[in-house]
Amino acid sequence: MKNAIIAQSGGPTVAINASLAGVLNYNIKNGIFENVYGSLNGITGILEDRFINLSEKINEIDGFVEKLVVTPAMYLGSCRYKMPLPEDNKEIYEKIFDFFKKNDIDAFFYIGGNDSMDTVDRLSKYAASINSDVRVIGIPKTIDNDLVHIDHTPGFGSAAKYVATSILEMAHDTYIYHVKSVTIVEIMGRDAGWLTAASALARNEYSKAPHLIYLPEAAFDAKECVEDVKALLEKQDDVIIAISEGIRDKDGNYFSASESKLDKFGHVQLSGAGKALEHLIANEIGCKVRSVELNILQRCATHQASLTDLEESVKLGEKACELAKDGKTGLMATITRTSDKPYEVVYGGHPVCEIANGVKAVPREWINERGNDVTEEMLTYLKPLIKGEAKLEYVDGLPQYLDVTHLINQ
Repeated sequence: MKNAIIAQSGGPTVAINASLAGVLNYNIKNGIFENVYGSLNGITGILEDRFINLSEKINEIDGFVEKLVVTPAMYLGSCRYKMPLPEDNKEIYEKIFDFFKKNDIDAFFYIGGNDSMDTVDRLSKYAASINSDVRVIGIPKTIDNDLVHIDHTPGFGSAAKYVATSILEMAHDTYIYHVKSVTIVEIMGRDAGWLTAASALARNEYSKAPHLIYLPEAAFDAKECVEDVKALLEKQDDVIIAISEGIRDKDGNYFSASESKLDKFGHVQLSGAGKALEHLIANEIGCKVRSVELNILQRCATHQASLTDLEESVKLGEKACELAKDGKTGLMATITRTSDKPYEVVYGGHPVCEIANGVKAVPREWINERGNDVTEEMLTYLKPLIKGEAKLEYVDGLPQYLDVTHLINQ
């Protein structure tokens, strides 16, 4: 048997370690690899020869794999490293494949989102160009739920559950005062509004919050938004608005963005949409207005994890390991929904070259005509993804996660 190495990249989620656990689970049951290594801080760990032996961790730490499933963020750490094209920097690729050869590795698993799948695509194509037997498999994750050729992404269901729960709790907070007020909740989502759409799950028989929902997929009209808020305030005291950080006008201009600032992948670094809308409504209407930015809180709230999300993430990790065992490469493990009621899915693999750099937008027909709410089709899609609660171990009132000293003391 040869060895495998796994890395994690991009933004953290509740469920990304569950996919890592899935790979380890499959190997424990099937003995595919002698050792499964973990690269620290994504692909940069391979470039800098920084990695740990996860197979040894299984033997050293009692219940390691089970604890990994409910530990938030990345046990192996992350990076935001843009892989160059081979023709632009062949040395990077040679260094990576020299590492594979030196450590007798014949399978590389990369857990991440869109940019990570681009790395999987480039590495698998380079492996083919040099006739390397190393299999390169992608395992999806992103709370944005914007990867194509997959029904939904690991991490999204738990983040959706956190968003909906937070909106419901904020609604209870606002209802206690008999005054006119507007609360704006800014939710992550640069190009896709899936997570903001999930705020609609907060609605129940006594609360209709959020009362307005704005997604990037529908042009945001600030004047119409003010009109909507005014109309609601004539009938009720409180208005809660859920907006995506990436809302934009009909010309594609972000409502609020530092457009001079780009990340390493060329994406606009967004900030302040909620605060900008707060100032606009305060100036136009004059009532009490506040904005709340959920920010990183929605990414790693394991205490609000969806059990469905965690279980599916484990199975995706297992599927990725199975694909590698079968000699597959250049694929991303996938989930395909076969039924809404009852909710059923199947697991497979799809060529990562058809996934990398694509964006799965919310279907426009799942947004109402005015662009300020979602439809029943969206709720049907979302509801199964937040079901079930994770069982956590608590000590002195706080959840216990795996020790990540190996990341802190680098």
